[in-house]
Amino acid sequence: MIFFGDEWAEAHHDVHVMDEAGSRLTSRRLPEGPDGIRGFHDLIAGYADDPSGVVGGIETDRGLWVQALVVAGYRVYAINPVAVSRYRDRHNLAGAKSDAGDAKVLADLVRTDRHNHRPVAGDSTLVEAVKALAAGPSTTNTETKVTSTTKPSAPSATDSSGSSTAASNTVLSTTNTSPGRTAKQPHKQPLDEIDPWGI
Repeated sequence: MIFFGDEWAEAHHDVHVMDEAGSRLTSRRLPEGPDGIRGFHDLIAGYADDPSGVVGGIETDRGLWVQALVVAGYRVYAINPVAVSRYRDRHNLAGAKSDAGDAKVLADLVRTDRHNHRPVAGDSTLVEAVKALAAGPSTTNTETKVTSTTKPSAPSATDSSGSSTAASNTVLSTTNTSPGRTAKQPHKQPLDEIDPWGI
């Protein structure tokens, strides 16, 4: 098993990787975006064959980067920034903050104390359907998006003709959107066209 800490900033991620004894295996600064996540996967692949044996900490549970880590099979824990600060104080009396230092703190924290923190969960099919619903301007478009969102991971959400059934109807029935009614929303790219990580 290996452990990583990911101290993220707007344009980059400082990553620290350690073994079970807490010894540094490697550390690196990676850019935000597809090139960075590709570099992250390459970095981890040098030390682990199975993603389920990789445990990491990051100070957020949101965003494409975090979802890419979860989808890859890594066990990712969202660590409250205040907890990171307190943990840093336990190990560094000066309390000096640096991105590289916080990446190490995050890796060490999930190595020793992950039982006190919550793992990041991937979104369920229903949550993905709700996201599609929120992005769609009308029932017809929403139904198509919900169906396409639920189809790959939940084939039972559509019948043999491809029409939406239980899952998408449940989502649709919880909204006030009726046929012919559109909400004033900014134009958004359909979810099925978005693939920012090249996965």
